[in-house]
Amino acid sequence: MAHATAAVFPAPDRPVELREFPLPELQPGEALLRVDCSEVCGTDVHLHHGKLAGVPYPLIPGHVTAGTLAAVRGDMRDVHGTPLAEGDVVTFLDVHRTCHRCWYCLVAKASTRCPERKVYGITYGAADGLLGGWADTLHLLAGTRVIKLAGTPRDFLRGGCALPTALHGLERANVGLGDAVLVLGIGPVGLSCIALARLAGAGTVLAIGAPSVRAAAARAMGADAVLDLATPPAEREAWVRAQTGGRGADVVIEAAGAPAAVVQAMRCARDAGRVVVLGQYTDHGEVPFSPHADLNKKHLDVRGCWGSDYSHFHRAVQVAGHARLGAPWRSLPVREYRLADVGQALAAVERGEIVKALVLP
Repeated sequence: MAHATAAVFPAPDRPVELREFPLPELQPGEALLRVDCSEVCGTDVHLHHGKLAGVPYPLIPGHVTAGTLAAVRGDMRDVHGTPLAEGDVVTFLDVHRTCHRCWYCLVAKASTRCPERKVYGITYGAADGLLGGWADTLHLLAGTRVIKLAGTPRDFLRGGCALPTALHGLERANVGLGDAVLVLGIGPVGLSCIALARLAGAGTVLAIGAPSVRAAAARAMGADAVLDLATPPAEREAWVRAQTGGRGADVVIEAAGAPAAVVQAMRCARDAGRVVVLGQYTDHGEVPFSPHADLNKKHLDVRGCWGSDYSHFHRAVQVAGHARLGAPWRSLPVREYRLADVGQALAAVERGEIVKALVLP
């Protein structure tokens, strides 16, 4: 029987292993994807350290992936009803089995909170099969939302999972023409927020973060000014006020992941401004703040933002493949790794020494 090779997290904080898996017998509506590239992102670092609840180890990581359909069983169509066929270059929504019948899906209109939601490379384990992108072959289950790519897989993966996440954040932030927008954190999500804020019509885009390689990327993505994270917090707030007529930013997007960044976001926002908390994907603990001075007296609108749904993923594909809109992401520096070297990729992402890492099986 033919086999596929995949990189596996055997358990939290254990070295990555290469394992062989049998190719599945396809059921109607399923396909095999020959993987071209898959992303290594901050979520994978958290998964490696066991920071996400409910993860079924051993795990094949890689939740945002692109490649070529190598085998298709039965009828598989995209959202437009167009048939998908062997040889098509595609990506797919990593979120699978959202039910569209529960209270969260139908009443709250918040499908990212659906209790039946499963995610390739995160909540599907290796025991479930080839359901992560750090492999030479991936099993696309029936009902997976597959999207044909106009550009190359690498073009889309430069934005990766950060781009749909950032699109959701900008949607929650409701950035208006001429707004002053501050982005806290200049990892891949923060960088995408910078570019999207500029595309949305922000008049001023500021960023605070580190290290220097990412600061250069933030400027290339459209930031007017970038402040080094080494600056003391009080001086950061003074810097933001100096850049915004003394008021603070109209919109602050927290994409840093540190709990203290949420308090910083509220303090850098103007009175009656908007704050979107986008970076708290894992639980790094609690942080004190003053409900009176930091929130209520300022009359702030503070919104959480969890993950993304198909609409954000679909638009991310459109943005990444667009000649003009996708230009900022095509400027991002990318480092590529073989499947056998994903441990090095994880370490480089965790140290923040690279902007974007891709695995090429």
